[in-house]
Formats: sequence, structure tokens, C-alpha cells
Amino acid sequence: MAVFVVCALVFAAVAGRSVPPFLSVVWAALACAIVGAAPWLMRLEERLPPRSPASLGLLVIAVLLPIALTSAAFGYWMLSGGLAYHWGVATLVSLTAVSTALLGNRLTLIFAGKAVLWGVFAIMDGSLAAIGATGAGIAVMVLVTRYQARINRAEEERQQALERVRHRAEDILHDYEETGQGWFWETDRRGQITYVSHSVARTLGRDDAELTGRPLAELFNLESDKREGERTLLFHLTARSAFSDLAVRAGIEAEERWWSINGRPIFDEFDNFCGFRGSGTDLTEKRKSAEHTSRLAHFDSLTGLANRFQMSQSLEKILTAPLEMHRDCRVFLLDLDRFKHVNDTLGHPAGDALLKQVAQRLECSVGKMGLVGRLGGDEFQVIIPGRIERGQLSQLAQDMIASLSQPYSIDGQRVVIGASIGIALSPEDGVTSEALIRNADLALYAAKDGGRGRLHFYSADLHSDAEERSRLEQDLRDAITQGGLELHYQPVVHTATEKIAGFEALLRWRHPVRGWLSPAKFIPVAEESGLIGKIGEWAIHAACRDLATWPENVRCAVNVSPLQFANPALPAIVASAIERAGITPSRLELEITESVFLNDDAGTDAMFAALKAVGVRLALDDFGTGYSSLGYLKKAPFDKIKIDQSFVRGATEPGSRNGAIIASITGLAQALGMDTTAEGVETLDELDLVRMYGCSHVQGFIYERALDAGAATRRLATGLAAVAKGPRSARASRHMMLRKVLLEHGGQHYNGTIRNISSTGALVEGLWNVPPGTIFRILLSEGLSVTATARWSAEDRLGVEFSAPLERDASGTLVALAVEPPPPVRRELRRSA
Repeated sequence: MAVFVVCALVFAAVAGRSVPPFLSVVWAALACAIVGAAPWLMRLEERLPPRSPASLGLLVIAVLLPIALTSAAFGYWMLSGGLAYHWGVATLVSLTAVSTALLGNRLTLIFAGKAVLWGVFAIMDGSLAAIGATGAGIAVMVLVTRYQARINRAEEERQQALERVRHRAEDILHDYEETGQGWFWETDRRGQITYVSHSVARTLGRDDAELTGRPLAELFNLESDKREGERTLLFHLTARSAFSDLAVRAGIEAEERWWSINGRPIFDEFDNFCGFRGSGTDLTEKRKSAEHTSRLAHFDSLTGLANRFQMSQSLEKILTAPLEMHRDCRVFLLDLDRFKHVNDTLGHPAGDALLKQVAQRLECSVGKMGLVGRLGGDEFQVIIPGRIERGQLSQLAQDMIASLSQPYSIDGQRVVIGASIGIALSPEDGVTSEALIRNADLALYAAKDGGRGRLHFYSADLHSDAEERSRLEQDLRDAITQGGLELHYQPVVHTATEKIAGFEALLRWRHPVRGWLSPAKFIPVAEESGLIGKIGEWAIHAACRDLATWPENVRCAVNVSPLQFANPALPAIVASAIERAGITPSRLELEITESVFLNDDAGTDAMFAALKAVGVRLALDDFGTGYSSLGYLKKAPFDKIKIDQSFVRGATEPGSRNGAIIASITGLAQALGMDTTAEGVETLDELDLVRMYGCSHVQGFIYERALDAGAATRRLATGLAAVAKGPRSARASRHMMLRKVLLEHGGQHYNGTIRNISSTGALVEGLWNVPPGTIFRILLSEGLSVTATARWSAEDRLGVEFSAPLERDASGTLVALAVEPPPPVRRELRRSA
């Protein structure tokens, strides 16, 4: 611009043959000076906020002021008469073109420059025509400039859109790399890196330039892991074939990082191999998640043992082995005893801690012999491959039970549990996993049914027992819904007045096919199947209905199972039954066993309080036979203690300590203000004894057997007086046994089996329709024979009475029970086996 101003002055002076005035020279020089300082002014303007007054002021000084000074210089030269108009106007037109070219596409400055240039000239001319023409020109320029600005803006937006489209893929890939979602690589024909994303270099702790030219294999650790995928990578790089989703470990020693890479060969237009190009993604978290998921699918999250799925797979793998000799295995199913008590008293966190210790002990006991797994809850499984003899298995199971029965320390508290084990063998007990598990489960059930803390091998008869139990459960369900259950009532007699004080309700079931069934047969089934709650509720309602028809001074006792006692709705059930029957609450007595105190917590105390609030009486049943503790007697609101018949039975025999136990119980009850009931009294001697020791009530066959509801009502109609009827003393104590014996009569020998025996007689099975009074010589053991007389006979059974009582040893055991059967009988037993 400054060069143009100087050249224009020289050209105008030469062409117009005129010397510019001094003022024009000064203005032109000033314009040149400002133009020379324009770069510095523009740098200063860039530091200022956009469109601020200072920024706009610098633009005016740097751009518009030189144009205005140049226009004033030539205008003054023309107006002073020294320069012809056509040369002056031509110079200004040239100045307009030069400024437009220098300002580029900055339309606003171009417009402002033109307006300043011609506006200054018009003002200096002063004529109306010049000012009007200039104004009109400025107006036209405004319109043209706005129109052009719109066109330029639209074009600029179009160019920007095209630019975005042109660079879209590049920007996306750049963002893909920068955000760490993936990376790219490229090699030449020799397999050396020509490009790799910066994120890879950063991960490896190396510079981009350092990796360029290095073999691609240096990015990975191909030697630490010999998996097929990484050998395949080297193969593809050598064979120049495409690959995808190959998992490789990054070449980092400090951490384990995995990548998934893809690649394809690239060729030029002449189909010459140029190298590989590909991408990669981080596989570390996905791989860890997959490993975690796999572990969850195969291992128990709490104990770390194999879970049910893995145990099933392992067993199936053994049983389907290609060689039959490899299909032998032994399966243990193990269930913890009293684990629920730990959960209920100490809480589930303590239960989890206990399960962890159990798992450790099991792994220690089994060792490398087999696989230990947790199936869920407190149930565990052990699979031992190979053929191992029963004796060794039995010893292992006993060691496991002994180990698990040792005390545990949980949160500073001493915990003792037990374990029961069922064992099934393959192929003896099944050749499929379903059959083996089912049979092991049956064996476990038998072990628990036998008293817990035991082991039991599967045997075929367990199937029939299970089927019988299943049929019995279904029949029991039908009996509940169809009214097949009954309550029979056994009188409870006050010892001082010998009058009936009440009854105990006893559950009875007449099976439609099998006849009367013992409660000991179906009550365990009801408890295990969850039916005991319905049966107990029905019994309470039935007893209250019958009680409403009896005299007001007669009570009725109903047994409450531990499961029923744990039901929070029990007080409401009892209150509803009492209200419907319209009886006094104290006439109903609930008999509760000591097992409810296994969970000695606030819930037990709250249940006692709720039942007493209803107004019923509470009796402690079977005292002394369960988890006896005098501690709960001081807070449990019992009205009566029932002395179990096991203490009454044999109390009158010489040397028995049962009498002392009965005396201590009655003394304790009297001190606590409680009544006592002696159960199972059958002889006059037993009645005299319990009466002498202070029992307030008596219950047993000595007075009456259990009566159905109608018979009990008719019995009460005859009065409350009760008369003891029965033998003076009990027959000799009998022992259940199963022993083959030889019987001799009239020179003939007969094989028989003794079912039970006492010192004075025995029950013999195997001889049919023997006339009473027949005398036998019975060979009980080698060198021991007795003479016996048949007293009764029914089908193949007979009862015999010995001519002289059998002797007892120092411990009180019959000598016949402590010796081997005679040799002929032993041979017979071996043949039977």
C-alpha cells in the first residue's frame, strides 16, 4: 500500500506535469507511515477481545486512516488546481482496486475503505453533485456488499460442510484413537512398522519414532503364552493372509494386558504385496470379566469350592469315559447337622464364616483323593474317582465327620455342629449321574434318619422306603383334606383324689389300607413335608370343640411341635380356636418340648409371653430327655412338667436310679409352683412309687387307654372317679433281638428265631400252631440250653416261659445275649447270608 501511494504520487506528478502541494505530500507520507506500522498494530489488535472498542479503533487506524489520508492528499492536489481531474480520479480508482485486493474477502473493511476514500474526496470537493453521487454510490455498495456477504456466507458454510465431509473419517478415526477405544497399525512388506497409534506407544512406554521401523511382533509377548491364537498370528504374518479377533498379550512386563487385533494384507496396483494394515482393541477388562464369569459358573463364590454345575460336569465326564474301567467312582453327599441353629442364633454372616471353615476342613480331609464341591446351603458333595473299597470309604467318611464335628470359632464364639454322609458307588449303585445322585441322597436321608452324625451306604431297600414315605405323605395330605385324622384322649388323673383332671389329645390316623398307623410312623413325615402346621392347627380346633362339651373343671392338653411353635401366627390360631369353641382359655393346655429352646432368643420369649397373654396353660413335655437345661425353667412360664415314661419304666426294679430322678423333678416342680404328670404308668407298683415321690398327676394304662371323642364323652358322663386296674408289677424287662436257635421236642429238632427275650421267657418265631403247654429244650448257645413251656401260640409265633430264670452278668446283661449262637445255628446263619 505504501509503495502504491509513493508510485501514484510520482505517476500523477509526471503524467499531470504538476508538483504536489506540501500538504498533499505530508498526508501521503503520514499514510505511508501508518501503513508501515500496520503489522504491529494488527498484532496488537489480535491480543484484544474480538469486536471490542479498542479492537475496532485499531482497525480504523491501521486500515481506514491510511486510505482517508491518501484520498485527502490527491483530492487536495486536484482541488488546488495543480492536478487534472482525470488523473486524480484515475489515481483514486486505482487506490480503490489496490485496497480491495489487499483486504481480500473482508467485505466490511472493503466497503468501509471505499466509502472513506470517496467520501473524503466528495467532502473536500464540496459540490452537491459530488456529495450526492458519492452517497448514491455508498448506498449501492451497501446493498451489493450485503448481498455479496450472504453469498460469501453461504459459500463459506458450504465449503465448511464439504470440509467436514472430507475429513469426517479422519476425525472419527482420530477420536477413536485418542479416546483409547482402539488403535491402528501398518507395516511394510518386510513386517516392519510404518505406523502405529500413539496410544500403543504410550502403553508400551516407548516413543512413536522408536517403534517405527521395528518388527510388528515386538508389540506383543508371543513367548510367554503358547496358545494356538498367538501361533496363528505368526502364521498369518508369514502367509500374508487376513486375520481378525486374535487375542495377544501386550509386550509389557509390569502388567498383564491383552489386545484383540485384526489385519489384512495390502497390495499395489500391480498386485505386489506392500505390507499389512490393521487395528486393535484393548481386551483386558473383557478377558477379566469373562474369567470372572467363568469362575462364577464353575465355582462357589462363598467357599471357592466347585459348584453344582462343575460337580455335575465332573461326574458326567467320569461316567462317560471311553474305557469302562475308568468309569468307577464314589459319590459322597454331605449335609451339616445343626447348621440352621447357627444361622438363627448368630446370624447369616456367622453362617457364611462357618461354611468357609467347613470347606477348608473338607478339602483337608479329602486331599487329592477327589473333588470337593458345595451344592448350595449346607449341602456338600465329594466325588472320588476309581475303585476304592467300602472299608476305606467308611474310614474316610468317619474322618470327615470327626473333622467337621470339632468346635469352630466364629466371631469369638465356640460353635459345634455335625455332619451326615450318604455314599453311592458306581457302577454298583448306578451308571448315570442322575441315578448316583438320587441314590446318594437316599443314603444321606437314611443316615440323618438314623440319628445324624452318621454315614450310610446306599442299599436297594432305601428305594422302597423312599417310595413308601412318598405314598405315606400323599395319603396324609388326603387324610388332612378329607378328615381322615382323629383325636383320641387319654385321661390324666389327679393322684390325691383319683379323679380325672383332664385329657391329653393324641393324634390317630386310620389308614384306608394299612389300618391304624402309629404317630411315630407319620408324624416325622408330616414334619419333613411341612404338613405339621396344618395338622397342629386342626388338632387345636378339634380339641377345643370337644372340650366345649365336657365339664368345666376338665382340661385338655394338646402337643405343639417345634415347627408349629416357631410360627408367629400360633397365638392367633389358639385364640381363634378358643373363641369359636366358647371355652375358658385356661382349660386348654399346650405341651411344648425342650427342643424349642435350641433357638433361645427373643423370639422364643416373645412366643411364651403371647401364649400366656391368651390365657392358656403351658406344660413342658418329655422333661429330661432332650436338651435339658435348668436355665430356661427360671424364665419360661410353665404350669406343669411332664415326666417322661422312660423314667417311670423300670423305676421299681432293684438298683434303678429312676426313682431318684423322679423325686428330684417333683421337688423342683413344687419349688417352682408347677404341677407334675408322670407318663406311662402301667402297674400298681409304679403308681405307688410316683405317688410316693409327689407327682400331682398320673397318665397311663393303669387307669385308661386313649379313648376316641365319643368314648371320652361317655366316660365323663359316668363321673370323674378313676380306678387303677392292672398288674402289681411289670413283667421282666425284655430285650429286642434277632437270633437263630434250635428247639428240641420228642427227639425232633426245629429251627426258630428269638425276637425278644427276658430272664423269664421269650418270643420265638418259626414254629406253626404249637399247642400251649408243649415243653421244649432250647439251645441258646454252645453249652447253654434251657427248658421252656409254650404258654400261647399264634400262627408261626409262640411265647415260652423258662423253667428257671436266666442268669445275668455283673453289668446286669442276660448271659444269653453276650455269647455266640451254637455251631449248628452259626452254620445255618452263614447259609442264610
